[in-house]
Amino acid sequence: MKRILYICYFSAGLLLLGACSSKNSGSDGGKVLPGALSPVPVAKSNTMKVYAHYMPWFETPESSGQWGQHWTMSNCDPKKVDASGKRQIASHYYPQIGPYASSDATVLNYHALLMKYSGIDGVMIDWYGTQDKYDYAANKRNTEELVKAIERAGLDFAIVYEDATLDGLNDAGKVVQAKADMKYLETNFFSKKNYIKIDGKPLFMIFGPQQVISPASWTDIFSTLTVKPTFIVLNGFSSKANDTKVKNSEGEFLWVNPNPDYTSAASFSCYIGGAMPGFFDYYKEGGWGDGYPTYDAENGALFSRQLNAAKTAALKYLQISTWNDFGEGTTIEPTLEYGNRYLKILQQFTGVSYQENVLKEISRWYTLKKQYANDKGKASEYLTQAFYYFVSLQPDKAKQLMDELID
Repeated sequence: MKRILYICYFSAGLLLLGACSSKNSGSDGGKVLPGALSPVPVAKSNTMKVYAHYMPWFETPESSGQWGQHWTMSNCDPKKVDASGKRQIASHYYPQIGPYASSDATVLNYHALLMKYSGIDGVMIDWYGTQDKYDYAANKRNTEELVKAIERAGLDFAIVYEDATLDGLNDAGKVVQAKADMKYLETNFFSKKNYIKIDGKPLFMIFGPQQVISPASWTDIFSTLTVKPTFIVLNGFSSKANDTKVKNSEGEFLWVNPNPDYTSAASFSCYIGGAMPGFFDYYKEGGWGDGYPTYDAENGALFSRQLNAAKTAALKYLQISTWNDFGEGTTIEPTLEYGNRYLKILQQFTGVSYQENVLKEISRWYTLKKQYANDKGKASEYLTQAFYYFVSLQPDKAKQLMDELID
């Protein structure tokens, strides 16, 4: 759709520009603004690339007709609300915005803005592939929506493949399905400008391998691609992808570990460190097994030590585990319990010039978007404009617009 319609409002000296286009989706799924308000990268004094591992698997009755299993596990009922207004969810932590759907554009924009102003360069998306079983199709749909939001905010992304989803197929079937998943990634994601590239090749990570454990099989899987990706496996899993005859993986990434050890990092051509805020899963309480060991968050001290370990090791890449795995309690997303604690720590670590006040304004933007969700007039235009002020690093103008809206 080539025709662009500009709608102008003059208020307190501010020119509000709205535009309609089918080429790029905006904060409400359809609005974009001129190039002057395109995403601007955040300046950081720390050159380390910092990414947040992101779970796109949450569902609500609005998105799927019922509460998804990652909010309910086996025995929680989010329809139950306590005296404080909190729903019963399968987590020890409660999202600051409440339990949400991973396909909600406003939620995704809110997350992306918080990351941007915390110095996070992008997301590493936990991805289940293209099979149409269980909740995999919903996860695939949610990932596609997340990628749009990440692009709107000017952040980067990569895929972390869960090949555990291949369980139940025979060995040949696993390879066939993995090939189909790779072709989907190549067609839909790998060529995007904001897809993370290492040595000019798309970064492809795997939580394992757990099901395809033959180096020859991985060679076969990658043979279907035009360009073999930079393949990074979970720490300790290189033998599942490489042997004396073939080298498919170029490195490893660290997952949750209370005492990161990077002495072996130099032996890989690419190594991605890890930093977790803690680990406090809800599995036993939620009826999903006995759970895992708990690692005390120490009011943020554990997270700070993990970040410093990566800095001391002079790593180029770091993955935060995680942004929003509420079931395992490894979240840095703002919650009622710890607020913006981890984002403030990241602001200091990454060396951005922003502080908590901008995070609070982003939260206010989210609240107003939900409050005026059905508005088709001034409020909608103001909040769309405010979003693009945020992505173009003009938070003061975003704040001024929101102030005017509520006056």
